[in-house]
Amino acid sequence: MSGPTELPADLLDPTIGPRLAGVLPDVAQSLGHGLEGRASAGLDLPPSSRVCVVLCDGLGLDALRARAGHAPTLRARLDHTVELVAGYPSTTAASLGSLGTGLLPGQTGLLGYTVKDPRTQDGLVNLVNLVSWTSGTLPPPDPEAWQPHRTVFDELVRKGVAVTSVGPARFAGSGLTQAALRGGRYVGAEGLAERVDATVAALRQPGLAYLYWGDVDKVGHHLGWMSPEWSEELAQFDYELGRLLRRLPRGTCVVVTADHGMVDVDRLVDLSAHPGLTQDVVLVAGEPRASHIHLTRQAQEDPEPVAQRWRSILGEDAWVLTRAEAVDRGLFGPVDERNAPLIGDLVVAARGRVALVDPRTQSAGSLTLVGMHGSLTHEELAIPALVDVV
Repeated sequence: MSGPTELPADLLDPTIGPRLAGVLPDVAQSLGHGLEGRASAGLDLPPSSRVCVVLCDGLGLDALRARAGHAPTLRARLDHTVELVAGYPSTTAASLGSLGTGLLPGQTGLLGYTVKDPRTQDGLVNLVNLVSWTSGTLPPPDPEAWQPHRTVFDELVRKGVAVTSVGPARFAGSGLTQAALRGGRYVGAEGLAERVDATVAALRQPGLAYLYWGDVDKVGHHLGWMSPEWSEELAQFDYELGRLLRRLPRGTCVVVTADHGMVDVDRLVDLSAHPGLTQDVVLVAGEPRASHIHLTRQAQEDPEPVAQRWRSILGEDAWVLTRAEAVDRGLFGPVDERNAPLIGDLVVAARGRVALVDPRTQSAGSLTLVGMHGSLTHEELAIPALVDVV
């Protein structure tokens, strides 16, 4: 009989397989600049003076395969797609941190949608939102102190490569951009067509261009990836991707990937409504599919009884580990000492289509979302890496 810490059969081990964190190191190698201490994603990119990386937020490989009929440009390249592992938690802040640095969340400190703020003020505990880069009553943390490792963009700029990021104007200089993707030039562009045009313009000269698109994820959150609207948004992305491929200079190497997939949830478990799940708990961080549970000082001394109680209550709805168990299993990759307190005393990965919510720390709007991600199912963890040379 398997023990409570053994990986359930319906979840994937994020330490196995090529990872999103290896994409930009492979790109750097293609541009002629290998990076030490960064793992490869095994993309085997040809040498090129121009590389374009397109990240479609929320485009899980399972959803793409299921809706490939709406995406002829992507469908034509599916047979040559490398399946990557997004990493845990399978969420935007963690994944962009891994993409941008070539490192894993335990190293970057970008460990979820929200994490416990290590700073305190009058004994209050704050959550740092790593997407909006806010922290309750405290000023936002310094992104370069939070994530001090040099990014791949930084490394390439130092080697003389022209690097351009194309995304929403509001992301220019944001905390997450500075933490995960600092380096090079940022071009603000709103619509996808405008971003395609800006990317083509950037690659008239040799270098690297990175294009971000977030609306596939946005529609998935609000309506679910199984909705007709999601397929329509995928079709629009695919159309503009095709236009990008036709307009880029000949010989440009293109990599299309994502930060995570998504599941459409069908049941919510309110953690605040069960006495056994509030006892000994001071803060719930993370997100509904990947929670960091922070305990009282007394419970921290031996978190195993609390973990056992959570396992008993949640049953097959979640995989519950102590921090030590999660770190030992390598869920977050190597963990820098400064980042260990950001990980919950309990690490809770949702299973099936369940979301573990807490109205005390999560907004009312977030509790109504249909599509969610963060956990270790194949739908959430498996992402594509489509490679083409135009």
